[in-house]
Amino acid sequence: MTTTAPLEADQQLVTVDKVGSALGAVVGGVRLGGELSAATVAAIRQALLTHKVIFFRGQDHLDDAGQLAFAKLLGTPTLAHPTSNALESNENVLPIDSDYGKANSWHTDVTFVDRVPAISLLRAVTLPAYGGATSWANTVTAYAELPVPLQALVDRLWAVHSNVYDYAGAKDETRIGGVDVKVQTHREQFVSQLFETEHPVVRVHPETGERALVLGHFVRRFVGLSAAESGQLFQLLQNRVTNLDNTVRWQWQPGDLAIWDNRATQHYGVADYDDQPRRLHRITLAGDVPVSVDGVRSTARTGDASHYSAV
Repeated sequence: MTTTAPLEADQQLVTVDKVGSALGAVVGGVRLGGELSAATVAAIRQALLTHKVIFFRGQDHLDDAGQLAFAKLLGTPTLAHPTSNALESNENVLPIDSDYGKANSWHTDVTFVDRVPAISLLRAVTLPAYGGATSWANTVTAYAELPVPLQALVDRLWAVHSNVYDYAGAKDETRIGGVDVKVQTHREQFVSQLFETEHPVVRVHPETGERALVLGHFVRRFVGLSAAESGQLFQLLQNRVTNLDNTVRWQWQPGDLAIWDNRATQHYGVADYDDQPRRLHRITLAGDVPVSVDGVRSTARTGDASHYSAV
């Protein structure tokens, strides 16, 4: 399926081609950068809201400065991360580097703070010869397809998210010579400041009005439930999100850039590329504090993220 939207007087077209029924589309006819017209930016934003994650091929001309200039047309950049180091040359760019570990776990970016990013932009820098795809899941359709009794439950449910969680704290005890020092140093930095935030399990999207599940690997527990009950319910709901029919998988090529609506998706970096280097650069855009179906905003329990995002 292809849809087109006319741009300026040059009669060029932005093309939008779906790549999966649940989410995902390739956007063509655009050379990304900071000089795009308002009409082009509006077409890109509409494609993002409709398809949740969009992909651009052939953007080899982009560097970190160009990626940031384009990002600013869509919103206000946050710092690279609340705790992890940015690039030395750019405080808004986070290197996603296999040398420091692999993010092969389903998550929504930075849900351990109250100021959850609205949008993420990820650009391929160094790719392995094989493997290294990224998958995304649609948290809006996951909610919409829940049985009515489960919707009634999660509409009133809250969860505590934290940057100190099992996935982040795991140590590779099987490696000869012990823990990988570079990876462990990165993990220690990730948890160097404790953040805990209470989010509604169902948030209302501020632009579309859709309801979306707020889950992923930063969830520690559900408010009012025991650890055992939280674990069982989390897995039931998370399985709904990551059902393969509710996902799209993108095999990266040089020059690719992906943009996803962080308010309506989870993602997973597939670790099937052995010891080859893989590096991508991410910029996140500031978002609203999530709001429940009852109009209640998320609450920070521990940690102040105002340095990360002023919104």
